[in-house]
Amino acid sequence: MKRIHQMLNAAARARGSKLGIIDHDDMTYDWAAIRAGAEAARDALIARGVRPGDRVVIVLENSAAMVAFLYGCSMMDAIACPVNARLTDPEIDRILRHSEAAAAVMTVETGPAPRQHAERMGAEEVPLPTGTVAILSREGTTPEPVHEAPEHQIAILLYTSGTTGVPKGAMLSHAAMLNSAAASEDLRDLVAEDVTYLALPMSHVFGLATILAITRSQGAVRLEARFDVARLYDALRTDITVLPAVPQMHAQLFHHARKQGMERYEAGLLRYTSSGGAPLDPAWKREAEDFYGVALQNGYGLTESASGVCATKNDLGDPDNSVGVPMLNSEVRVNTAAPGANPDEGIGEVEIGGPQLMLGYFRDPEATATAMTSDGWLRSGDLGRFDRNGRLHIVGRTKELIIHSGFNVYPAEIEAVLTEHPDVILAAVVGRRVEGGNEEVVAFVTSWPESGLTEAALKAYLKDQLAPYKRPARIVVTDALPAAPSGKILKSGLLEHFAEEIDAQ
Repeated sequence: MKRIHQMLNAAARARGSKLGIIDHDDMTYDWAAIRAGAEAARDALIARGVRPGDRVVIVLENSAAMVAFLYGCSMMDAIACPVNARLTDPEIDRILRHSEAAAAVMTVETGPAPRQHAERMGAEEVPLPTGTVAILSREGTTPEPVHEAPEHQIAILLYTSGTTGVPKGAMLSHAAMLNSAAASEDLRDLVAEDVTYLALPMSHVFGLATILAITRSQGAVRLEARFDVARLYDALRTDITVLPAVPQMHAQLFHHARKQGMERYEAGLLRYTSSGGAPLDPAWKREAEDFYGVALQNGYGLTESASGVCATKNDLGDPDNSVGVPMLNSEVRVNTAAPGANPDEGIGEVEIGGPQLMLGYFRDPEATATAMTSDGWLRSGDLGRFDRNGRLHIVGRTKELIIHSGFNVYPAEIEAVLTEHPDVILAAVVGRRVEGGNEEVVAFVTSWPESGLTEAALKAYLKDQLAPYKRPARIVVTDALPAAPSGKILKSGLLEHFAEEIDAQ
């Protein structure tokens, strides 16, 4: 295959009348209908002047309409640029300008956020087989060159959730996305009979790789425009066999299930579940596995690597808390000469190779050169180490490394210890500059309000768990932490967001 839409063509040929999508509004589409929707999306773009090599920004919440435009762009060699509809007006506008998009598509039937963007832009509503969308045509854009070779042709332009305020669009080729789909299918052992639950936004590489893998395996997916724990609870008892999620989703599900009197999942349908976006400590993993009755897998990936790099395939009860071994066709090495490395402990910057890597950042050669090594590997910015079994452990970010009293402090280590506390749901640790150029450790944790967890209780707990130089000077206990639409905690804004709580003594 040379283009991602060829996976859709194969699914429509082999399983045209079989269920493909259960949409956010419980509408269902078989694979033939999904392909018809993609062809209609392609035709709608062509009718509005979109050309091969043009960028199409899709302002989305998960829906069949999003899937149609993802594959419709591929059918005409346009470049899909999925963007979360929850972004603000200025954020959307920056991406439109930076990408020089020839069109913007809004999935207006999924909720108020895309509708508001469509109304603000004056976009035209267009009814299509997979639901009504709004399309805005933009003039004065220049198409990118089109290449027959899938490793050179851009399929997806995906903007990172960086915090600098300057958009960076990762150019992901058709070859990269096809490899990502194959790796994800292989990891989860997906088959045509599977039904996957997908509330992870398809504007994020995790969600995007998942929908591609489902298409490749020709199974079915239940799409959620917005995560709703009650809907997940019901779906798990109805038809879900595969559940990729972030820790917040799992935590909310456990809490909701117990309120309903369910201590353990007993439907017996679920065969695979995973967690990503935060350290996976053994205690929390045991809790999840006790609830689901299946192994909880962990993984690691980046936007720039078209999602999955490493993942586990552990048996139920395995205490392993690594991110696993390299996935299909991925290569991983640890550079112990990089900033923040600790060669004595085998800790260094994780560097990634393989066919899934981005082509670079869109029209940003300087950022591309910074991100890539001279021999073509991706600098992840993450610090990691391999254990004796060849499994990768992520210990922090090169830029998040905390230097406290001359010691290297890795936030991931402290976060893992904090989340072992029975009342802690999530933890995030950052460094804060203090007098003399030193840094102090500051931790933020979420806990259920009824737990009554306090900073003092956590500090007492950590005394026997961490060396003095690793212990947080302050611990903020809260109901929620600011997060990206993908569920990833936005660490860069924590100090400012909780400034009053940190300064309160």
